[in-house]
Amino acid sequence: MIEWVPLGSGARPVPRPVAAPLVWAGAFGGALLLVGLLNGIVGAGRPGLALVALSLLAALLGLCARFTAAPGTAVLCWLSLNGFAIPPAGTLTWAGRRDALWLACLLGAALVGTA
Repeated sequence: MIEWVPLGSGARPVPRPVAAPLVWAGAFGGALLLVGLLNGIVGAGRPGLALVALSLLAALLGLCARFTAAPGTAVLCWLSLNGFAIPPAGTLTWAGRRDALWLACLLGAALVGTA
């Protein structure tokens, strides 16, 4: 006769999320480092690749963050994307739909990470 036994050991404690300012510091520094690395390897002017990389960074940061840290994480990643991944470097611009889409992608990635 087969006897079923549970594999789990019961409820696991939920890890405490990292404070939002620390997540934002990681987003700021990580985004600058990532965009600089991408610009050095593949060159500037490849915002699609930078958007994918920054979305992954936002999702990874979301894993250890609270839900409320996601908008700040997205904005800080977008600042690096807009300021340094597209020519001219160091100039912030707003291109309407493009930047709104980029912000939505980064926010979505950060929110998916918190789930």
